[in-house]
Amino acid sequence: MASKQFQTVDELDLRQDLHHREVEIELLQETFSEIGSELDLERVFQIVAERARDLVQAQTLLIPILDDNCETYTYRGGAGVHAKEIVGESLPLDFGICGWVWRHKKAWWRGVLDELSDEERNYWEKEAGSVILIPLQGKRHFLGGIAGFNKRGEEEFDRRDLNMLSMFASIVSIAIENAMAVQKMEEVRQLTEDYQIQLQRLNRQLSESNRELEYLSLYDTVTGLPNRSLFRDRFTQHLALAQAQGQRFGLLLIDLNNFKEINETLGHERGDQVLKNVARRFLAYLGGNNILSRLGGDEFALLLPDVDRAQSLRHAGHLLQQLDAPFDIDSMTIAVSASIGVSLFPEHGADISTLLRHTDLAMFRAKTGKRGVSLYDPVADHSSPGMLMMTADLRKALEQQEFELYYQPKVNLRNNRIDSVEALGRWQHPQRGFVSSTMFIRVLEQTGMIDRYTHWVIETAIEQIRLWQSQQRDIRIAVNISTQTLMNPDFMIYLEGLDSIADSGGNLQFEITENLFLSEYDRLCETLGYICQLGITLSIDDFGTGYSSLGRLKKLPVSELKIDCSFIMDMDKSVDDEVIVHSTIELAHNLGLSVVAEGVESEKTCQRLLEMGCDMAQGFLISKPVPIEQFERFLAEWGN
Repeated sequence: MASKQFQTVDELDLRQDLHHREVEIELLQETFSEIGSELDLERVFQIVAERARDLVQAQTLLIPILDDNCETYTYRGGAGVHAKEIVGESLPLDFGICGWVWRHKKAWWRGVLDELSDEERNYWEKEAGSVILIPLQGKRHFLGGIAGFNKRGEEEFDRRDLNMLSMFASIVSIAIENAMAVQKMEEVRQLTEDYQIQLQRLNRQLSESNRELEYLSLYDTVTGLPNRSLFRDRFTQHLALAQAQGQRFGLLLIDLNNFKEINETLGHERGDQVLKNVARRFLAYLGGNNILSRLGGDEFALLLPDVDRAQSLRHAGHLLQQLDAPFDIDSMTIAVSASIGVSLFPEHGADISTLLRHTDLAMFRAKTGKRGVSLYDPVADHSSPGMLMMTADLRKALEQQEFELYYQPKVNLRNNRIDSVEALGRWQHPQRGFVSSTMFIRVLEQTGMIDRYTHWVIETAIEQIRLWQSQQRDIRIAVNISTQTLMNPDFMIYLEGLDSIADSGGNLQFEITENLFLSEYDRLCETLGYICQLGITLSIDDFGTGYSSLGRLKKLPVSELKIDCSFIMDMDKSVDDEVIVHSTIELAHNLGLSVVAEGVESEKTCQRLLEMGCDMAQGFLISKPVPIEQFERFLAEWGN
């Protein structure tokens, strides 16, 4: 009878055990079915946490996952008591039981105590019955774990819980790893999309900058006319067409009279307004296929297709008539006149250099003779009374040292100190008074005396540098070097024999123009390289008004770039000018060049340049060019 009773109890226990296993198997099947196609990682963690909690009857179940830094772990999923407060928290990897499992890569449950030393057993015994933590091992790397806390009914987690949760973990780890891989792929995809958006934005910015730089290199921003570089290109194309088709054309060089006085008296801003209005009047008269350009300063060039001598001179006269009516600038009436030189193709030259030189000589005759318009005359080329007189006077001025250097300071915008100056030659004629530097420099170049004049400027600047050094003043002097002088092979010989260059202590700088890029590149590189070996720094002057070759600019050993005043003047009124200036500053800095802004005339412009990162400023706001005595007083007042 007793045996039969025991048999009934055993059968009951067996049935209960089978029922538990059926429930567990059903739970496992539901879990695998639910997470098998689930790719949302957070949803996978939640499902696993809820099913694992039911599987081992834990009050709380958490899923700690190893972070990418392999130094911390984060609870990514949870279910049960206080789980919501814990999920999302991160802890150091060596903290608590999780740290033990990471180190040993095996499960923690009460049975582990038998494997520990007495000291370790005493340390972990309080936690042993209330915690079970099974490692999650993926195919490629260790993922984390599944941790149950406080079994329901105040029981302890047993070997059966260990086996069930281990089997559960070995299967769900695949789903977790897959979901993590999908999330990583989504993050990479999102990151790629973000990079693509950023790249597209940068490409747009680069395209805009390229368009701005292209405009800067081809057009005059004051008048909107083609600049010297674009004019030469169009001139060359038209010349080839005229030669091929046997056509003729006229070339006019227009120089505004006394424009320097307008700038100095009324300011560069009003001077630029005059230039804009002059260009508008010329364009309104011309129309058609004529090519009008601003070469720089107060000089305009005009190519008249298919015209003869009479037609060219008639057009020149009409252009002068366009200036008869005065200009109204800021309620001020400003009278403007001009001198025009005319040459003809093919009568006066068959190439661009010859035609430009002959037109320039004709314009000089018109200006010195106050004729208004002058046609190039081969006979008068070397025998013009005005030219001969000016040549004789300049030769005498060189011999008797009648020239004087004026100095215009450049202020360092970062520390408000005068670090450098530009040396500018001035000539006071005994009868005519001060002669425009543009005029006498042109004659010096035409008569071959420019080298001698340049040597005087360099030697005078070095003497001043040595004097300042003796006074403990560290000020750099910039000297303008003409293309003609720089490309003369004798110039390197002259510098080599100038022992005093070593005494300048690196404070001598040569300013060269962009037109040099039209010169023979290999010889230019050789010359500039030799100049730098002597300790002389190089600056690109009037950047934006000549031939902007960025490919060549970055290869030449220049250290400074000067933005032409025509771009600085209208910065506070023209968004386009401000964008061009800002782009030029960034371009120069990317090429490792410092930047000087010319023509700074207002505090507002100076402050904006500082915000853009411009290094130095030069202009009437600081000081106009002054003699050395006046400059010394200026330095003292400035506090240098």
